[in-house]
Amino acid sequence: MKKTRFTEAQIMGVLRQMEGVVPAAELCREHGMSSATLYKWRAKYGGMDASLISEMKAMAEENRRLKRMYADVSMQNDLLKEALGKNETASSAPRVGRESGGDEGGQHCAGVPGVRRQ
Repeated sequence: MKKTRFTEAQIMGVLRQMEGVVPAAELCREHGMSSATLYKWRAKYGGMDASLISEMKAMAEENRRLKRMYADVSMQNDLLKEALGKNETASSAPRVGRESGGDEGGQHCAGVPGVRRQ
């Protein structure tokens, strides 16, 4: 992401000057920026103070972090569903080499052959 040249305090200073008597074109020349940037700042930060701007940026960063976490968890969930689907299709297939009788009512413990629940 492109790093901005102006800090929150500088942006607030420029916007305060714009609210005063300094024309927008003069502000743009003075600070070396386009008028589009100035009007974007006014639309985005108008009426805010520096603490609200930093709070908004912190919330945006947290939102990006949470979106990344959600994407990771969603991908893991899809992989687990896919693995579970493959496991279910494998378990529904008839097993070769296993006798249907002779189990004597016991259950295998955790699917481990030879270990029986008591």
